Amino acid sequence: MSGTSASAGTGTRTGTGTRTGTGTGTIPPFLTENEEHTALRAAVAALGRRHGRDYDRATLWREAGRLGYLGVNLPEEYGGGGAGIAELSLVLEELGAAGCPLLLMIVSPAICGTVIARFGTEAQKRQWLPGLADGSRTMAFGITEPDAGSNSHRITTTARQDEQGDGWILGGRKVFVSGVDIADATLIVGRTEGRTEQGATGSLKPCLFIVPRDAEGFVRTPIDMELHAVEKQFELVLDDVKLPADALVGDEDAGLRQLFAGLNPERVMTAAYALGMARYALDRAVAYAKTRQVWAAPIGAHQAVAHPLAQSHIEIELAELMLRKAAHLYDAGDDTGAGEAANMAKYAAGEACVRAVDRAVHTLGGNGLTREYGLASLVTAARVARIAPVSREMILNYVSHQSLGLPKSY
Repeated sequence: MSGTSASAGTGTRTGTGTRTGTGTGTIPPFLTENEEHTALRAAVAALGRRHGRDYDRATLWREAGRLGYLGVNLPEEYGGGGAGIAELSLVLEELGAAGCPLLLMIVSPAICGTVIARFGTEAQKRQWLPGLADGSRTMAFGITEPDAGSNSHRITTTARQDEQGDGWILGGRKVFVSGVDIADATLIVGRTEGRTEQGATGSLKPCLFIVPRDAEGFVRTPIDMELHAVEKQFELVLDDVKLPADALVGDEDAGLRQLFAGLNPERVMTAAYALGMARYALDRAVAYAKTRQVWAAPIGAHQAVAHPLAQSHIEIELAELMLRKAAHLYDAGDDTGAGEAANMAKYAAGEACVRAVDRAVHTLGGNGLTREYGLASLVTAARVARIAPVSREMILNYVSHQSLGLPKSY
């Protein structure tokens, strides 16, 4: 599959389903979808319907990998599809809309695969990318710390060179790391001591390290979550974990640039995850409102029911446009523009998701809280879209400072 096409579709969405349309070449690519994207949506939607909300994660992961969906954004020379984050986000959104989202798509191919593809050595690319592309290998991502959150300037996980100078010793803690138990390795954000020819500078620079799951001193502990999710959350302790020199990804002096190269796709993919969930909830509510009849007409005929659902449809469509813009900018190589758009997309999608789930549950009333209709578990899950991987308040800080030029309060 080729990357983001210059041609664009003039299509529309039927309900909250798949976009359709034909290319004109005169509309910005992120506003509509080309034929490749339409076909990809339809194929993934069909896969999602086959598995449904009672899906087995491992089975779906294997099938999605075999069909080439997990690695659609990774380079063709390493077994990927040669496309971009735009295409990968379509895959996650459609699986979510079918009730079977794969959370680790945000982490394994989007964050870790992107960072290794852009900054990894040739050996690292050959070791990891083919497996990440076909789903036979997965990688988790550890940045959040108990006292630092996602503030990369306060990260205390540090790496020092060993006595021989040909390896690293990593120490620290991470929390809320998804899927460590099923990942072959974890890409850990640490910090190394800055050095000059005169010696250590005392400053610490963010760097990325690949830590195998069986590394000595690498301890994982499940976090007891109220959230019902297939993928579990873990606290990690790195107790003087010894790593070879080639565990460092990319350039020791380009850690922040490499880190944000992975965080922009993370925000885009989180937006896709949220929009898939929102569409799933809205579809359930619309179907119910069309058939549920208490008085003379279905409840969807009443504006008190219909208008909130219409609002959610509009909010989902608006968030989708910003997601497509962010993905387009990222795939075009505009990291700065993508940073603003990706944060806005994640914010808009998170808000749309929470409201869509709330309105859907309210539409169904008591039925909305039963296991039969599959909405009650989303009440908690939808909050994640507002909180992770960065809270809506931090996004508002970003927009107020970076976009509007307002002074910082911290």
